[in-house]
Amino acid sequence: MTGISIALAILTIILLLLFIPMKGKSYEKPLMSRHIDERDTMFSRNELKPGSDRYNEYYAMRPGNLEKDSQFRAKPGLLSEGTTYYNLMAFAAADASFEAVSAFFSMREKEGEKGGVSPSPSPSFKLRRSEVSEDGAEEEMKGRRGDNVRLAKFIKEWGKKLGAHSVGITEMKDYHYYTTGGRKERYGVPVSNEHKYGIAFTVEMDHELTATAPQGGAVMESARQYLNSGMIATQMALTLRNMGYQAKTHIDANYDVICPLVAKDAGLGEIGRMGLLMTPRLGPRVRIAVVTTDAPLVADKPFHSDQILDFCTVCKKCAAVCPSASIPFGDREEQEGGLRWKIDQVSCFSFWCQAGTDCGRCISVCPYSHKSNLPHNFVRWGISNNFLFRRLAVKLDDLFYGRKPKENKMPDWIDG
Repeated sequence: MTGISIALAILTIILLLLFIPMKGKSYEKPLMSRHIDERDTMFSRNELKPGSDRYNEYYAMRPGNLEKDSQFRAKPGLLSEGTTYYNLMAFAAADASFEAVSAFFSMREKEGEKGGVSPSPSPSFKLRRSEVSEDGAEEEMKGRRGDNVRLAKFIKEWGKKLGAHSVGITEMKDYHYYTTGGRKERYGVPVSNEHKYGIAFTVEMDHELTATAPQGGAVMESARQYLNSGMIATQMALTLRNMGYQAKTHIDANYDVICPLVAKDAGLGEIGRMGLLMTPRLGPRVRIAVVTTDAPLVADKPFHSDQILDFCTVCKKCAAVCPSASIPFGDREEQEGGLRWKIDQVSCFSFWCQAGTDCGRCISVCPYSHKSNLPHNFVRWGISNNFLFRRLAVKLDDLFYGRKPKENKMPDWIDG
């Protein structure tokens, strides 16, 4: 056998090893529990005014956080002058989007509706109940199931028409919710599970602007997609109310739920090393919103991906580039509320307050976040298909983009 023949044989074997299905290691599914008080999130703590009753009450309840929080309070603050990446136009645009999201708060839920039975069921459901006999109970159940499937399909397709990238449905569990509210008028109010179903959806963040992270272009895009997701959630909730059902939106700065957990159980992605939802097609380059409802729907299969968890275990690129070293390098650990990677939210938010942006560096460098095109989609397929390919993909991404890629320049049209 010639040297060329041997080389071709070796290459063929390597290709077979890389492309034949080999799933690799199985990862334990976390057993989740309800434990997160929204008052402990950095967004809530950031809103506490020194000397106020809420400030004094919170740090009397959590004295260990007072010294930690002095780190971010000593910084200029998100979207503020004097920050590292201050850019008048970018910050003004981002702040405008965040302000516009609040316009949807008044439509969060219909006044007077707090769980229980819908005041006015859909007309088709009322008609079927009035016509059915006891002997026809089984047929009625089949009919209801068919209606549930049609309504679920309609909601998903309508969400995509409104601009969502992916839409899924789950039965709401207690661990999807905060234990206690922590923002604005919800502060200190116990959170209850009012609805049976949750509709979770993602919106795609623009690759060009996200790649500028942690500069101002990234926070512009982040805020824009929080606004878009707020619009979609509100329109989806109003649609359901027009059909006689209850519906509540959970959008930026006005959540009762932990959106990534709802989205995972709705079949949209896995929770990755950076603590964000990793979607199969866009990775973490998405924003999420949720609508909870009593509408009769059909839940999707919860998402669990050994392939994504395995890739996050070996990749560690987000941890390598994190400016505040907030993302762990180790394996998932048993934390309060489940098995997961836990980021340091204090150091992360403190960097935001110095940078002036919501950073997004981890999102921008994730190999899953690359543009959707033939080469990148092929790599995503390979990652899902073969555990050896995953390890090669990490090396190739480092080769082509660098282990610590430089952030992209801001577009010329954003003038600082």
